[in-house]
Amino acid sequence: MTDPVLILTMKWGTLYRAADVNRLAAQVRRHLPRPHRFICFTDDAAGLEPGVEAMPLPELGLPEGSADTRWRKLALFQRRLGDLSGTALFLDLDLVVVGGMEPFFEAEGSFLILRDDDLFRPKPLRRLNRARDRFMHMVGNTSVFRFRIGAHPEVLDTYLADPAAAAAAYEHEQQMVSDILHRQGRMSYWPRGWCVSFKNDCVGRGLRSWMQDPSCPDDAKIVLFAGQPKMEDVLAGRGGRWYRRIGNIDWLRRAHAVGGPPDAS
Repeated sequence: MTDPVLILTMKWGTLYRAADVNRLAAQVRRHLPRPHRFICFTDDAAGLEPGVEAMPLPELGLPEGSADTRWRKLALFQRRLGDLSGTALFLDLDLVVVGGMEPFFEAEGSFLILRDDDLFRPKPLRRLNRARDRFMHMVGNTSVFRFRIGAHPEVLDTYLADPAAAAAAYEHEQQMVSDILHRQGRMSYWPRGWCVSFKNDCVGRGLRSWMQDPSCPDDAKIVLFAGQPKMEDVLAGRGGRWYRRIGNIDWLRRAHAVGGPPDAS
């Protein structure tokens, strides 16, 4: 029998609750028929359902006395991540699975990630700085990425060699991850349209948002909430603006609650 693939997520502090982890696990179960393990690295396993494997947060390995945990996700790149091995798909908690997830494990490549630019509308003024534009177009978004456990320890090693230098050179961890793996020629991107932005791909632009409710693109598998509004605001009926109406999102609430298809009745 084929070994189960791994679905990983992380929860620490109080921003997200056990219910958020349980909902994401339910969404994955509905949309990923192949054997898999759903693992949550967390500092508080209370309330997690039996289908979720709780594991301690991996140590980032910062120097003693440092409290900077903004880049905690880099701990996933340890040479040894608990007793785990094989292929893993990491998912942030602030997203909604709306379509089949098999393609995320069928796509070819050693390290696959969402291109951050795919979540946003074009930024023409950025082209005034061509080098910056090329760099930003290369950057991946670590909300959804696939890797092999232990295959990229140089990512964490580079950060730990000089955390201050890394923080000065990069705005956040996904820029550093992307830069290192892109330079090695080991980074590939999910096809555009698999992971979509709620604001930019589901909600009509300008006047169109007042003429029609948000809808899920046909090929979308995951809906993300890049920038504003955030997922919790949208689900609570907030986040609209005078220039952008949110409208009826029952399809999104159904998918978020139980992992059902976006057109479920």
